Amino acid sequence: MWLDRRIVELFEIEHPIVLAPMAGLGTVDLAAAVSNAGGLGSIGCAIMAPELIAKSVAELRRSTSKPINLNFFCHDPAKADAARERAWHEKLSFYYRELGIEAATLTPRFDLAPFGEAACAVIEEVRPEVVSFHFGLPEPRLVDRVKAAGCKVISSATTVGEACWLEKHGADAIIAQGYEAGGHRGIFLDSDRKRVIASQAGTFALVPQVADAVSVPVIAAGGIGDGRGIAAAFALGAAGVQVGTAFLLCAESATPPLYRKALRNARVNQTIVTNVFSGGPARVLVNRLVAEIGPWSDAAPDFPLPMGELPPLRAAAEQNGSADFTPLWSGQAAPLAREMPAEMLIDALVREARQVWRRLICGSLATCTGSRDIAQS
Repeated sequence: MWLDRRIVELFEIEHPIVLAPMAGLGTVDLAAAVSNAGGLGSIGCAIMAPELIAKSVAELRRSTSKPINLNFFCHDPAKADAARERAWHEKLSFYYRELGIEAATLTPRFDLAPFGEAACAVIEEVRPEVVSFHFGLPEPRLVDRVKAAGCKVISSATTVGEACWLEKHGADAIIAQGYEAGGHRGIFLDSDRKRVIASQAGTFALVPQVADAVSVPVIAAGGIGDGRGIAAAFALGAAGVQVGTAFLLCAESATPPLYRKALRNARVNQTIVTNVFSGGPARVLVNRLVAEIGPWSDAAPDFPLPMGELPPLRAAAEQNGSADFTPLWSGQAAPLAREMPAEMLIDALVREARQVWRRLICGSLATCTGSRDIAQS
């Protein structure tokens, strides 16, 4: 049924629907359900130790024999700046006092290592069918090793320039991440984050431009929550879609109760791009922290250092039934999210896309038939 079968054939899957990795929210059960339903299940490995990655893949392989995707970050390491980090801690000290948390000492420094030797060794061991990256690609020798392990390599682009760079440096397919997408922007060529965010294209504008600029297949991401979005993405030149927020209300996801409540009220809770949770631009549902010190703060330390300040505030607030300090990663299509098992959601997305195409084709045929009748009368 798929009008463009390049992603289906590249990944050897039934439906060109990629589960967004969603580190910390996606689970082995969710990835297995998506893969077993014919899509590409994904695990977000950016925050996982190598041993946990290997363990998770082993568990996933026991639940599905279908292709899987492992996702990693390729961000620049955070620059150490003790004064800036202390100033950020002081900026949040009001909330520490309000919640009765001892704020006299700094929280342990939080950092994430970009994809490197240890993660690459795990890839060579577990050999997933697909490896996806965010914030560009790792150094060429690591990309070569991933490909030598038999993995297809994909990465996110937020501009045509990034897409062309990814193709030149070995990406087998490109995720065109529109402004609507939830979570972190995949920006990697421009260091001026504020300027890039102010000018980032939406999915409708980005996908056809990327499709025209590269020869590899394009996967549309951002604002896709039902079959209408899938049909639109294919009309714009995509050969597949990546969907994340739509799966956050599935039972298999690790979305906590307060997070689920916020998603259910997404028609009221706006989403916005902010850097106050991690130091990097990411789309979230607005909560107190974003509203009061964001959405953008030049005082925030480099990605991902601000995430180290969150656990004490988040834990205390959540204990009181509040998501004031919880990073509620979410795309703009959050109101389209449905509470159903992941396999049922995949089936619904496929069925809805098919129905859209059928209506469009039938409507087009009816119009053409009507035009001929008029011309012949």
